[in-house]
Amino acid sequence: MSAKLNDQAVHAIELARKAGASDAFATAGQSRDVEFEYRDGKLEKVKDTTSQSLSLSVYADGRYSSHSTTDLNPGRLQSFVRDAVAMTRALEPDEFREITPERLFRDLPQQDLDLVDAKVATLDREQRVAWCRALDEAARDHKRVISATAGVYDGTSRSASASSNGFAGQHEATYCWFGSEVTLRDQGDKRASDWFYAGGAHVSDLPDAAGVGQQALERALVRLDSAKGPTMKSAMLVDSRAAGSLIGRLLRPANARSVQQGQSFWAGRLGEQAFSKQLSIVDDPLIRRGLASRRYDSEGIAASVLPIIDKGVIRNIYVDTYYGRKGDMQPTTGSPSNRRVTTGEYSLQDLLAKVNNGVYVTSWLGGNADSTTGDFSLGLRGHLIENGEIGAPVGEMNVTGNLVDLFSRLDLVGNDIYPYSSTLAPSLVFSDVDFSGA
Repeated sequence: MSAKLNDQAVHAIELARKAGASDAFATAGQSRDVEFEYRDGKLEKVKDTTSQSLSLSVYADGRYSSHSTTDLNPGRLQSFVRDAVAMTRALEPDEFREITPERLFRDLPQQDLDLVDAKVATLDREQRVAWCRALDEAARDHKRVISATAGVYDGTSRSASASSNGFAGQHEATYCWFGSEVTLRDQGDKRASDWFYAGGAHVSDLPDAAGVGQQALERALVRLDSAKGPTMKSAMLVDSRAAGSLIGRLLRPANARSVQQGQSFWAGRLGEQAFSKQLSIVDDPLIRRGLASRRYDSEGIAASVLPIIDKGVIRNIYVDTYYGRKGDMQPTTGSPSNRRVTTGEYSLQDLLAKVNNGVYVTSWLGGNADSTTGDFSLGLRGHLIENGEIGAPVGEMNVTGNLVDLFSRLDLVGNDIYPYSSTLAPSLVFSDVDFSGA
């Protein structure tokens, strides 16, 4: 199948050149996705879909455009490519649009990232239903459960990319995930709910399904009798499951496009001690079985480990070829892969003891962060920390501040990496955080 996809990508390039394109970059892809969902003891949904697509970037007469189609019929594909080139020629020229130069994809990494598990393709209905049933029975094992939903999701994706200046690459990956969501009856008309999902590239990496369902139930149970938290300034302990989202907000404007357009608080800070010395983050596309591992990015730039923050000092941002040229920056990669936060020495219990009194954040409930200034306001759910222990559950609270200031007050870093995310982050402790509540 990979050979067929490669032929499709190469053929699209040939058609584009014949139609008058100066250069072209094409990616042909195919995927299969299977979903089984179980609700309150019954199989409610089964979905098995396959899809194919081709994306094409066209460079013609100093102009550029990108196109995609799911119709790979040879006759119609020729018309699609011909029209794409014609439309590109009708656009305004852009001096900064050039195909990815050969030097950026010359040395693609060759190590096996182990992203494909043959067992995924052999999963049958009986196995998926058995997982659903185990998840469901564990998640509904309490008298206060109103409803529970369990799901199993697996699939395979394949793609091949080629360019008119010599790039050739193939990518294949499998995935298998399962988990549960639970809603409980609380006081009066109130409800308590939570979820837990686990997964990865290989079936053998999955934990016990019943254990995952039980974790979902336990996470919901500790939300019972939740009250509105107080308005206060205190330490904030962010659980590892919620830390990845906060790291994501910090890094969202760390890219050449945002910087070049004046919409990033990262602008002008390369080499600066912008954050706490406790914070180190690398973008690592070469993690074995990583959820976002790859040998090249969407432009064909060869994958390599990219330090983003080193002990609080900004070392790099994400730079694609286009905005790199516009902003006079050397390309690194245009999009994130696995983000790995350097761990500390403390367990969650150690962090709770060191905080002693404060707020333990277990999840975020919406909110926003300004990419230009870093100002943020986020809703949260969690618990008070009382005398070094997890205390009463709280909700209906907001935390406000500035992301640069917040991460300059990162005091402690845990060793409890949350594995089911492409952002591999541990629990984090910040000092003097403003909370608004009751």
